[in-house]
Amino acid sequence: MPVHLLAISSFVDTWWQYVLLFLAVAASWAGVPFIGASALGAAGIAASQGDLSLALVVVVATAAGEVGGLIGYAVGDRWGRVLLERPGRHQEGRQRMVEKGERAYARYGRMAVFFTPAIVSGTAKMQHGQFVVWNLIASLAFAISVAASSYGIGRLVTGHISLHDFLSLVVGLGVGALVTVWFVRRRRRAAERRARS
Repeated sequence: MPVHLLAISSFVDTWWQYVLLFLAVAASWAGVPFIGASALGAAGIAASQGDLSLALVVVVATAAGEVGGLIGYAVGDRWGRVLLERPGRHQEGRQRMVEKGERAYARYGRMAVFFTPAIVSGTAKMQHGQFVVWNLIASLAFAISVAASSYGIGRLVTGHISLHDFLSLVVGLGVGALVTVWFVRRRRRAAERRARS
């Protein structure tokens, strides 16, 4: 059977797994904690065993992060203050989250998208156009970092030690490290500017 028909056949058999991945990552970026990283890690490991396509996993997770982020942003923009400051058992924690988010946006600007929930971006009134672009960059970095790392680990643990498998792990860890270094450097520069003024 030709390679393109094998790829189509494989997608037909596994489409529901990509749908579940999309829903889990979108829910995570919209505000449900932890589910997205867990689902993406599992999908990366499934790709390492040939059950899914790593490229499709990255594309689906990136699209899901963008869609989920836009939903979270819209909720924050429209109802963020009402939801996060409503009375109840966790009111104090929610208020602290909003205050930390607003401080993060004041200090780091667009970089705050990388480490604050999308609902906080909307509540903090980040410009919509900027959020769309920076959330897409954050989604892509997240997808590559988690999927490639888990793919590489899955391959190496099961004895597939090739240059490609090793490079997948290095790329995943490298993207995560680059985002971390970029954030730390921006944070230091912001602190130096505040100290000078």
